[in-house]
Amino acid sequence: MGKKKNGNEFLVQGGILAAAGMISRIIGMIYRIPLLNIMGTTGQGFYEVAYQIYSIALILTSYSMPLAVSKLVSARLSRHQEKNAYRIFKAALLFAIVVGGGISLIIFFGADLLAGGVMKMSMSAYALRVLAPGLVIVSVMGVLRGFFQGQGSMVPTAVSQILEQVIHAIVSIIGAYVLLQYGKTVSSDQRNDLYAPAFSAAGATLGVIIGGLIALLFLVLIFYAYKGKLNKRIRRDRTTRQESFGFIFKVLILTIAPVILSSTVYNIQNVIDSAMFSSIMSAQGFSEKHCAALLGSLGQYYTLFNVPLFMANALGSSIVPPLVRAYEKQNKEQVHQKIEMAMRVTMLIAVPSAVAFFVIPKPMLDLIWGSIDNMVAANLFRIGSISIIFYAASTLTNAVLQGVNRMMAPVKNAATSLVIHIAALFVMLVFFHWSIYAVVASKVIFGLAMCILNSHNLREAVGYVQEKKRTFVYPAVAAVIMGIVVFVLQFVLALVISSAIATLSAIVVGICVYGISLLAIGGLTEAEILALPKGAKIARMLQKVHLLK
Repeated sequence: MGKKKNGNEFLVQGGILAAAGMISRIIGMIYRIPLLNIMGTTGQGFYEVAYQIYSIALILTSYSMPLAVSKLVSARLSRHQEKNAYRIFKAALLFAIVVGGGISLIIFFGADLLAGGVMKMSMSAYALRVLAPGLVIVSVMGVLRGFFQGQGSMVPTAVSQILEQVIHAIVSIIGAYVLLQYGKTVSSDQRNDLYAPAFSAAGATLGVIIGGLIALLFLVLIFYAYKGKLNKRIRRDRTTRQESFGFIFKVLILTIAPVILSSTVYNIQNVIDSAMFSSIMSAQGFSEKHCAALLGSLGQYYTLFNVPLFMANALGSSIVPPLVRAYEKQNKEQVHQKIEMAMRVTMLIAVPSAVAFFVIPKPMLDLIWGSIDNMVAANLFRIGSISIIFYAASTLTNAVLQGVNRMMAPVKNAATSLVIHIAALFVMLVFFHWSIYAVVASKVIFGLAMCILNSHNLREAVGYVQEKKRTFVYPAVAAVIMGIVVFVLQFVLALVISSAIATLSAIVVGICVYGISLLAIGGLTEAEILALPKGAKIARMLQKVHLLK
């Protein structure tokens, strides 16, 4: 650490961090499956409400800390100011402890008010109190990660992310099960059956604390192993001007403020949805248990919704860096080409995913969560499946707009879309009485509004207008053919074999049908296949079976 890296080394370090992030996300999605089977939809509802509040607090305390510290430390090191770089670290550490600790105390002692008064989910207070100390842990961990990244090494961050997520998953599952049993005893004594799912949700949040704590201890050990080398470098530093903590705090706040603003706009949507839903449903006479169970079904929707979204974004985002280089060279043709390719790759995944979630949502949900009633969650997917396309497209165009130096455009568009979304949700809940379905329906409107506004900004920024036929129409035609085959096949097979095997078989066949249909109608060219990872091998295989000329 501390040495100047060449371009290839930076690519290696970035790849390490990206791979760790992907592994962490996959683990994070997988462990939610057994967790919901343990907690049930009511417990999942309490968990979702508590975690949504925690997520907003996390943004305010630590979300942008690694980026800010990394940027400020690396800037000082580029000028060989080892002492000032270390003062950045110490100031950020103090900032994290004070701000993280302060908000942690507010969350802990205000759990009843936040959960019961604001979110109308009083039993979520147990999970929220367990989560509160995590704000300090994650804040300090963010400073350490940022410090190592500023030194030029992503490995401590990458390893700690994976370690944190693995421990998080294991402890969450064990904690949810153990406290569920204890909660059943309390429910029996108190004659209130909400204690069991509430305690189970609190047990699930233990994973956040223990996982974060283990990852933090790992980073502290790495830091102390590196401390001797760091002290030598500080002693050799002949910098005469030392930056004051007051100046550093000011720079730190100015650095993290834009990130906090944009992240808050995006993440507050779920908190507002849950708060509005619980408050309005409560005013309409529905019980907390009923609302929690419906929010638990919404949690199922979020869990699976993010799978194709993550895959689409990961593939699409890989094309953004060359887009930035093309923009800096003012090569308009390449800029347009990169955006179109990124959108095409994204839609190749998002469109068939949306169709699959529309045609067989309940069999897929039963395959994963066979121990609970998945009818409500299945209906949520039927209503909200199209928003996978809108969210995938808007997330990609957010990155593209930032890549062409329109940093605030996605924030403004998100704020505008959020206002439209809230108005739509209010009307659907109060006047149409659409219950939990109103939340998903209003999210469709949010995603559509984001797509329209982002497209307008892209047209103004670089004169780009999205091609329609190859990007949307061809994947849609292939996906509809796939959807018909999957629906019929799953229905017929379920009559003679188990539903789980029928669903898995239908999904596998559906993937093949989609690929073949796409090639048959000319939706994927040889040049595009060759551009994929292992593209030459895939092209040769398709030529052998006469699917590619």
